[in-house]
Amino acid sequence: MTRRSLLLLAAAIASLAMTATPAQAARGFKFGVAAQEVRQHSAILWARSTKAGPVRLEVRRRGPFGACGGSGSLRARATKPNNLTVQRKVRGLRPGKRYRYRFCRRGGRSEVGRFRTAPRPGANRVIRFAWSGDQDGQPAPGEKRPFWNNFGVLRQMRSERNHFNILLGDTIYSDSEVAGIVSRAITVAAKWAKYRQTVRQRPLAALRSSAATYSHWDDHEFINDFSRHESRADLNIPISPEKLYRNGVRAFRDYHPVTYSRRNGIYRTVRWGKNLQLFFLDERSFRSAKASAGGACDNPQGSGNPDLAPTAPQNPTRNTFGTTGVLPGLEQLLNPPPPGCNATINSPNRTLLGARQLARFKRAVRRSTATFKVIVNEVPIQQFYALPYDRWEGYEHERQEVLTYLRNNVDNVVFLTTDVHANMVNDARLRTLEPPSPKESGIMDVTTGPIATKPFMREIDDIAGPGSGNLVTNAFFKVPPATPPAYGGAGQTCSATDVFSYGEVAVSRTQLRIELKDIDGNPVREGPNGSGATCPNNSTVTIPAS
Repeated sequence: MTRRSLLLLAAAIASLAMTATPAQAARGFKFGVAAQEVRQHSAILWARSTKAGPVRLEVRRRGPFGACGGSGSLRARATKPNNLTVQRKVRGLRPGKRYRYRFCRRGGRSEVGRFRTAPRPGANRVIRFAWSGDQDGQPAPGEKRPFWNNFGVLRQMRSERNHFNILLGDTIYSDSEVAGIVSRAITVAAKWAKYRQTVRQRPLAALRSSAATYSHWDDHEFINDFSRHESRADLNIPISPEKLYRNGVRAFRDYHPVTYSRRNGIYRTVRWGKNLQLFFLDERSFRSAKASAGGACDNPQGSGNPDLAPTAPQNPTRNTFGTTGVLPGLEQLLNPPPPGCNATINSPNRTLLGARQLARFKRAVRRSTATFKVIVNEVPIQQFYALPYDRWEGYEHERQEVLTYLRNNVDNVVFLTTDVHANMVNDARLRTLEPPSPKESGIMDVTTGPIATKPFMREIDDIAGPGSGNLVTNAFFKVPPATPPAYGGAGQTCSATDVFSYGEVAVSRTQLRIELKDIDGNPVREGPNGSGATCPNNSTVTIPAS
């Protein structure tokens, strides 16, 4: 064989090795690997073994991996109490560098994962990342594939080759509803099973193996619209809310390594170079009970049906949408909400973040020297009035406090949000429909998703009848606000409420640029099934540095 033939053969073998699937290369470990909570000098590395016992972790910047357990490898252990998941915090890393890592044990090794550490605070680099949330891996009865889709949003996020990605909330659905059947996970074991259901999806495993990931919970890691301070009856659960919280925290941390403490929850902040600092707000651990708890906002009282828009003005908004024939099922709005409902929503004695977290966040965001401050936000802070109880709007006093503080003290702030299964772009106004006139904060709230669950438009259709979601989107969400008593809407600049999607972000010293993209990597479109026009500016939001 000639030298040229040998070279061609070697190249073909190398190409085959590179294109072999990680599942073929890995033995003894399932569901890929993950690098989470990545900072300048540290990261938490994760894998799941197929059996209990000692595990070794190897981390390299250059050169080949050695024999399993060789010099420089780190000790870890897979245990049944952690569902065979393995985590190891690695310290002493260099800022702004690429690393490879793998786990191994006798008779097995994981696939190779990759990540980059955060650059130093003075490094003037363009940082790219993506975020989305709300992923349900539940199949229909008798099926194996997830009901909603094959997690293609995450495949597109991986193709962006970002510095890191954010899985923002509802990383499982503890209360999946597919084909009319509810699948509930209350115990730790049941939640583990839900996590295995999602991480076995190859697009998720591949995303986590390819770059750093920050994971964050919302409500469905616990149960829908969860608060620790409500009753079992309010949440319709067989155990105490506190027990459910502990179960949710434990299962989440086993599959999504995260910085957590009982005092601080999962609030944390991470710096990525000169131009970006991330603030992850924990909006589940310390919140007060929802205003609707105990039936306080039922309309009619005692009906068990919370008022659909208690903070919207009666005239003309509620009267317009409540008029028979305008929108099926919304006649309730013709009756004023219970008098105590809005008083509770506006009470200064209720909190979403808790006093300690709020104080720490204010102090940290004000002191930040990063060009842009990105607030990773579980639930929308913009106003759109429909069923506000679980969002910032349901804790209006604190919403006003946070927005006013940021407007008066901090430059270049943006909220990135998921939760509502829709793309909604808007100023986080201090007032939209309330008298005397709209009042903007100058701070954008950009909401995207879902990855794989029912989109917002279809949820509205389920409540008020076919076509209702599209009607609400066009007749209210997109309508510009007006000075009362004239009719006006939420005035969203983008309202794509029926599309699986994610947000792609690029941060430089001069601007923060967000592209909202669908499951095929195209600009998101409004309308049913994303069949309408793209959002303004080709679904791109650009925020210049001030």
